Amino acid sequence: MTHAEQLAGFAVGRSYEDLSQAAREQLKIRTLDALGCALGALDGEPVRMIRELVAAFGGAPLTTLIGGGRTAPDRAAFYNGALVRYLDFNDSYPARSETCHPSDNVAPVLAAAEYAGAGGKDFLTALGVAYQVQCRLSDAAPVRAKGFDHTTQGSYAVAAGVSRALGLSRERAANAIAICGAAFNALRVTRTGALSHWKGLAYPNTAFGGTHAVFLAMHGITGPLEVFEGRKGFMETIAGRFEIDWSREDLERVTRTVLKKYNAEMHSQSAIEGILEMQREHGFRGDDVERIDADIFDVAYNIIGGGQEGDKTIVRTKEQADHSLPYILAVAVLDGEVMPEQYRPERIVRDDVQRLLRKITVRPDAEFSWRFPDEAPCRLRVELRGGRVLTKEMRDWEGYSTRPMPWASVLRKFNALAAGHAGDSLRAEIVDAVRNLESIRVADLTRLLAAAGREEARHA
Repeated sequence: MTHAEQLAGFAVGRSYEDLSQAAREQLKIRTLDALGCALGALDGEPVRMIRELVAAFGGAPLTTLIGGGRTAPDRAAFYNGALVRYLDFNDSYPARSETCHPSDNVAPVLAAAEYAGAGGKDFLTALGVAYQVQCRLSDAAPVRAKGFDHTTQGSYAVAAGVSRALGLSRERAANAIAICGAAFNALRVTRTGALSHWKGLAYPNTAFGGTHAVFLAMHGITGPLEVFEGRKGFMETIAGRFEIDWSREDLERVTRTVLKKYNAEMHSQSAIEGILEMQREHGFRGDDVERIDADIFDVAYNIIGGGQEGDKTIVRTKEQADHSLPYILAVAVLDGEVMPEQYRPERIVRDDVQRLLRKITVRPDAEFSWRFPDEAPCRLRVELRGGRVLTKEMRDWEGYSTRPMPWASVLRKFNALAAGHAGDSLRAEIVDAVRNLESIRVADLTRLLAAAGREEARHA
């Protein structure tokens, strides 16, 4: 069998019983976290643009849009995926040479499962498949250093998860995987230099195209089954040779993914927690700061610290701000938190944060780089007026795999993000549905998500 056929066998052959109790719990936690991010993004500027486009184009009303309305499954995967991703507050998987956001797969798997009339057990299984595929390909076949985006591996994850949700045969799932792998090799320029809306929409676009491709395969369209190992395939042109024995893979990789405590890029989380703890312990304000030095692992430096992916002191948009460690640390000191409010346009351009971010220097540290991803270490040095110097070293944050975020903390995050679009009773129903996914139909959950955003839902 080709690698695509082996992967297809893994994807469609998994059952709910293959999920450990820990994996089931973590999949529910990540689903609730992703839905909180989605509800919190309903007013996002690009989200409104996409909603207008979906409304203009229409689509067979087969699957649910979060916030109301129905459309075709591929368009629901794109719109709902944009909601999950826009805030940049959903989960991450820190492989040594690649970082991805596996909950980007919630939207396409949800759309496919709803279309198929599936129950929550099948949704959780399909989502577990998508998590495993994306994370394992990030481990074994990183592409960032070659100039490709992590959504490239995501195309295989979407194909696998959606195929499982739809109940495809191995043959048709293999063709879906082959089509997706050949079609969606995205460039890393999405996340370098002057960042745009596309930073948050690249994976939703992969979800859209991938979901569409799976339906093509379901109707008999074939793809290049040697997409991995064939001439000019993924291995030869992008990733290099690698081996994953899909017959030996489980569904446990979700337990190694991490949740964000603060609304910022994943690699910044330990530094944010550290600077806020320092501020609480010593009581300094932004006006007191003369200089901040942040020593951090090389992946963080390259992505958000001014390394390989560009200058991070030029910050004018939300997309630039949540990927700039100088901005993130500056706004944390000034506001005492890093949540969606810290990315409002008027907040980003204010003089106080623009001045302070230029007093922050980020440097890579060889020892910290060696310790990542087992830890997410950093060292902060804050020089205050009068010559006082404060230092603090961090190894992780609440939400990292070394210090997992419990259900209660995720629930607080969900309620904080969703409160503006869903009243107490609706939020409680959504939480209860996620908590008991194995005993409900996916349509029971999507019906609740459709009610969010309506005026009556906000005050119920």
